[in-house]
Amino acid sequence: MNTMENIKYGPSINYENVCLTLGNTEILKNINFKIDSGTIHCIIGPNGGGKTSLLRSLLGQMPHTGNIDIYWRENQTIGYVPQSLSFDTTLPITVENFMSMTCQSRPAFMKLSTKGQDSIITALERVNMADKSKRLFGHLSGGERQRVLLAQALLPAPSILILDEPTTGLDKAGAIIMRNLLHELKSKGVTILIIHHDLMEVKKIGDCVTCIKRELIFTGCPATELTADRIFNIFDTTQQAA
Repeated sequence: MNTMENIKYGPSINYENVCLTLGNTEILKNINFKIDSGTIHCIIGPNGGGKTSLLRSLLGQMPHTGNIDIYWRENQTIGYVPQSLSFDTTLPITVENFMSMTCQSRPAFMKLSTKGQDSIITALERVNMADKSKRLFGHLSGGERQRVLLAQALLPAPSILILDEPTTGLDKAGAIIMRNLLHELKSKGVTILIIHHDLMEVKKIGDCVTCIKRELIFTGCPATELTADRIFNIFDTTQQAA
């Protein structure tokens, strides 16, 4: 069984001269930076600056040039939490059904094995959603869906967790749960790559921060890189680009 106790250290990742062009639009240009093993690495930048494309290139979903090298260790499992999920809210799928999609090859509506059931409940407990396992997924609030997406990303236990603005729609309690879980995963050696819009939170949780605006603006320690002037300029640029 693949549990969090199996994690030793997640992979390090190296972006080397990564470029991405869609049609005639240059999305990313000569991106070079490194993500250290077992760290929380935050990605920031203005809207439309290529942050999500950066993650999707890592996931193999975007036709980039250059190299993205993942230096795996024992576990080669990736967990991914998107910013939002396009979902037909009228579908009669429970939270448990939704979670089961990553736990078994059988259709989600079929009865789970005891092992699968236990894994799902454990993951939901970690995001304080176990009491809603029988609720229809379409009836959850946006913040509750984000918690379920985070729980699903933990099945099976990842050595790298990739999150695209996961706090969008979360209330204060959900944001605290998210922060605590990220610290727990880091303590177990998981490599975490997260797009974040809250720069104060980045300074609290991040080991490293990289700013992207189609090109690499800066990368380094949040305490050093996120000066008051830079924070103002990033938010100001974001507002202009929105």
